[in-house]
Amino acid sequence: MALIKTNLDKLDFSKLYKKQMKNSTFKSKSSSDWDKKAQNFNQNVINSPYIKEFTKRVDVSACETLLDVGSGPATISLALADKLKTVYALDYSKEMLNYAEQNAKNKEINNLVSIHKSWEDSWEDVPNADIVIASRSMEVKDIKKALEKLNEKANKRVYLTTKVGGSFIDKEILAQIKRDIVPRPDYIYLLNTLHSMGIFAKVDFIETKSSKFDTLDEDEFIQSLKWSLGDVSKKEEKILREYFNTTYKNKKEKESLTWAFISWEKNL
Repeated sequence: MALIKTNLDKLDFSKLYKKQMKNSTFKSKSSSDWDKKAQNFNQNVINSPYIKEFTKRVDVSACETLLDVGSGPATISLALADKLKTVYALDYSKEMLNYAEQNAKNKEINNLVSIHKSWEDSWEDVPNADIVIASRSMEVKDIKKALEKLNEKANKRVYLTTKVGGSFIDKEILAQIKRDIVPRPDYIYLLNTLHSMGIFAKVDFIETKSSKFDTLDEDEFIQSLKWSLGDVSKKEEKILREYFNTTYKNKKEKESLTWAFISWEKNL
């Protein structure tokens, strides 16, 4: 007797993910885009509550090495560096890695090794590590290949976060310009892709209290929206500036983002 497949087996979540990514309003950023964003991004993640929530969930017991994929300025890997022998920061933005190295120097941390690579590059020469993390860096074209890479490079454990829901912009902001958006794939695509790979991951959630648009500067607010939405018409920008000055900057409670914290242990 054989186990008959269910209708779930007919669904290819990695293919569905690719289609949703291709159709999404939110397009992927280039390494040069992130180079330009590096300074601002580095400042915004300092003392971030999200970093504390992520790192407290990482089990470093019996581990010596960590690979931080899509590390940015290496805020998370540097927060864990004193508990490990070596931490590797991998990112396709050279400027982000420059900030990572400077942050390590400022903290007098000498066990950080930077690796300038993208998700699409060959990782043949990327060292394996006991722990592999990918914090908010899973917006890739091919989710299955990305997950395979993370799993292959991990000796013991993998930890990653990805978005719950596919929009990075508050619903109320979008309502001002009456614009419909096609979201990016929700975390469930990733989780079900893992399931199809025979990886049964644990899921937790991190809610960030501050919005990425939480600023008192009108121009910064508009630039953040352009970063996410792409082109903004002059009419839309006028509406958004008025909304920011009359309503948004005075709001005490802004919409938060929720991240799925997904982890699994390697079968040793």
